[in-house]
Amino acid sequence: MSTEWARLHEELAAAGLESGLEVALSPHTSYQIGGAARCAVSVSSREEAAALAGVVSRHPGLGLLLIGRGSNLLVADEGFDGLAVLMGGAGRIPGAGRDRPTERNTTSSADSRTGSEGTAVDILIDDDRVVATGWALLPLVARRSVAARRCGLQWMVGVPGTVGGAVRMNAGGHGADVAGNLAACGVLSLRSGRITDLPVGDLGLHFRGSALADHHVVVTATFHTAAATDDSCERELTDIVAWRRANQPGGRNAGSVFVNPAPGSGSAGALIDGAGLRGRRIGTAEVSEKHANFIQADPGASAFDVVALMIEVQDTVERAHGIVMRSEVRLVGFADEVVSRFSDPRHDEPDRVGAREHLISILDGGSQP
Repeated sequence: MSTEWARLHEELAAAGLESGLEVALSPHTSYQIGGAARCAVSVSSREEAAALAGVVSRHPGLGLLLIGRGSNLLVADEGFDGLAVLMGGAGRIPGAGRDRPTERNTTSSADSRTGSEGTAVDILIDDDRVVATGWALLPLVARRSVAARRCGLQWMVGVPGTVGGAVRMNAGGHGADVAGNLAACGVLSLRSGRITDLPVGDLGLHFRGSALADHHVVVTATFHTAAATDDSCERELTDIVAWRRANQPGGRNAGSVFVNPAPGSGSAGALIDGAGLRGRRIGTAEVSEKHANFIQADPGASAFDVVALMIEVQDTVERAHGIVMRSEVRLVGFADEVVSRFSDPRHDEPDRVGAREHLISILDGGSQP
């Protein structure tokens, strides 16, 4: 254990934060595989996020990885050489020495602690607005809003992630996405320590992405909704749950692995299936028999096998269809050449670069991450 990481751990503890060294990340991802982070800290309230910013600001260049439910994340077997921030993660770091907080269930506040299982989150429903913490679970936001007879967010019931992660990647499903519902959000810069309220137009949202940097924490998000005039929204929510159970596998996976290509090219799942890859296995990873755009990991699987299968799928689909598949799953701790082969080349287009620079100027006062 290096002196650098031990000192960071001590600073986090002095700030009253639950933290640990060499913390396994596999329990914090839906794949349940991957190595350890050099250091990890849990953040379960706005106050803890601000305390974390006070520590991080003293460590320029510190690598950061924000993890909500880890449902769109593949961590390399070698782990992450940086600080992992477990959002809504109270009680998730073994031996950190803090009693797990009592879970709560309220709709009167959008800024307080949540239980580590994410079953008690704070959501405020106010007329046509639904305000949630960044670590609120999307399915619960959907269910709470529909129960309050607010419509528009029922698609979220099929996305097993957090609000913050959904904003960061402009998550979507069933013909809707965050960009179509989001009005504004509060973002904390772990570099500047400031929380800034931003309209949706400043976030640079695009298909499965945004201009938010790794050190930008979504602490609250405000969504537009419409009043229910009948029970159609409740029926839609029920139908989405039923469709997901019928068409998508459970178990160890990160949902859809590849982004759907341009309209008219077919879905990613159809392209993979058409290339004869359904059921294809490499070691401990398999293309799902139930949905070809899902890769299932065996108990005790390796991230190496998962990414090797992703590479084979990408290469085979390109040979069969002439289409280069890009990953919807974030790869952490892998070699640059592995990450770059799955990255969307549009990430470096002038409009997206400009959006990132604009957001950094607002949140960080112009400082680079």
